[in-house]
Amino acid sequence: MSSFVLPDTSRPTAVIGSGTLGQRIALMLASAGSEVRLYDPKAEQAEAGRLYVERELGNVVGARQGATAGRVRVAASLEDALADVWMAVEAVPERLDLKTKLFGDLDRLAPADAVLASNSSSYPSSQFIGEVTRPERVVNTHYYMPPEQAAVEIMSCGRTDDSVIALLMKRLPAYGLVPFHVRSESVGFIFNRIWAAVKREALAVVAEGASTPEDVDRIAHVLTGAPGGPFRMMDKVGLDVVLDIEEHYAATRPGIPAGPRELLKTYVGQGRLGVKSGRGFYDDYR
Repeated sequence: MSSFVLPDTSRPTAVIGSGTLGQRIALMLASAGSEVRLYDPKAEQAEAGRLYVERELGNVVGARQGATAGRVRVAASLEDALADVWMAVEAVPERLDLKTKLFGDLDRLAPADAVLASNSSSYPSSQFIGEVTRPERVVNTHYYMPPEQAAVEIMSCGRTDDSVIALLMKRLPAYGLVPFHVRSESVGFIFNRIWAAVKREALAVVAEGASTPEDVDRIAHVLTGAPGGPFRMMDKVGLDVVLDIEEHYAATRPGIPAGPRELLKTYVGQGRLGVKSGRGFYDDYR
């Protein structure tokens, strides 16, 4: 019998971190009629997230049967964001020290029955629960790029109560999301492990001078029909984020070639971060 008392999912949700993914997660959570609190230490970043959700919410609701527009508001503090939530989603940068401290704070400040979810793309949640007293409610919910890419991978922290995973598998579709259960701990989850190999080899082809980002994307379109190739996708995610993820893979998996990371470092060093900076592998985002 489960030891975890499941929360009432009609209560508000919170998203901690209002970068590209945090904003998009908040958008999806706001499409089922309830309140979403958005918190970021940078108030202007949180406000940008609120404006993004308000601008896009009508389109998301209109495209999905049964969707209902909820409300998103900027929280004045972490305590304000977490008051009475049924779930808090962490969407902060991929730094283990930052996530460890945040999850300690979430565990201390959120309601005792709230689900504490990480959106980490490269760190299993087992690696940052050192300050958590109730790890049975901690879980990875790894979002891709909703609303266009609505998949969410759900993975245990190693001590997650089975009922929490079952609850998320049942509840997340109400937000227009498609959940997939990662059945054992996996650095990189399911699709990212596959995507990492494609991305790394695409970077290597360019780093070695065999092709250009544009031609790699064009041949990918011709042969697979994909509207955007690996370099467009990396620009959309953010090259600094891609580099952080690749550095983490390299630290955990010996033998990964350095050329792709060196190419990324060149672009990041020039301030070419992709869509969010107006320039990345492509210059046409402004």
